Amino acid sequence: MPERRDLVKAIGWSIAFVVLTLVLTALLAFGVALIVAGEAGPAWLEANGPGATLDQALSTLVSAALFTWLIGIKVCGLTLEDLRYRGPRGRGFGLGMVAGAVTAGVALAIGAVGGAEWVPDQGTAASYLRAVGTTILILAPAALAEEIIFRGVPQVLLARVMGRGTAIVLLAVLFSLAHFANPNVTALGIGNIALAGIFLGLAFYAPGGIWTAWGAHLGWNALLAALDTPVSGVPFPIPVLDYVPGDPAWLTGGPFGPEGGLASTLALTVAVLVARRWAGKDSA
Repeated sequence: MPERRDLVKAIGWSIAFVVLTLVLTALLAFGVALIVAGEAGPAWLEANGPGATLDQALSTLVSAALFTWLIGIKVCGLTLEDLRYRGPRGRGFGLGMVAGAVTAGVALAIGAVGGAEWVPDQGTAASYLRAVGTTILILAPAALAEEIIFRGVPQVLLARVMGRGTAIVLLAVLFSLAHFANPNVTALGIGNIALAGIFLGLAFYAPGGIWTAWGAHLGWNALLAALDTPVSGVPFPIPVLDYVPGDPAWLTGGPFGPEGGLASTLALTVAVLVARRWAGKDSA
């Protein structure tokens, strides 16, 4: 059992890290919005367009990086090895991308059997590629920022006193609750995001560390977006094809997107089991 003092310190610094990151993120994002849109800045942010989404993602990334250095490294004495920034970065990121994309593909395939479908839409191959490329450029910093917050300093600090498994599950629950206000959110959607958080937490302990977790996060989001499905309830319009979730919504996810359906539950459960072996049995 961890000493009470160590447990309190780990929890306290983890909370401070998350809260300070979110506060600074809000201030930075609001400042950029005022520069870009002037007095209409708040409305511009609230509209959640591509520019506003990128603003929030980059602001989160800057804030999380700052407090990783200030709290994680300077105050808590964590090293880059502890935070799993060292290792096979490129290979880890690539393997993570494949794992995330394959998991999303399995979820979409199950949903398609259950009634989801894609219908033709206006657009060209060039417009499709531009839209997908732009969307991935927006999703990439957002995915990395979320990994730094939920699989960074708090994951390492809490794992030291609680064990990896408990820390992964706890932060996966917090990760899911952070999506509670997303459009068309459902109870099953929140549960699936928690399951995704467990998958990403295990990927964090796989070869490649945080880069593997980032790749898995981005691979999942990118494939969903590239096929015109909402990502955690947030739509990313893509030309050429339209995604129609169909019925039953409990299987396909309905308006929330695939993450709101049992198809994702099945795919993510398999991904968790695979990632558990991928992460190894080392409890250090």
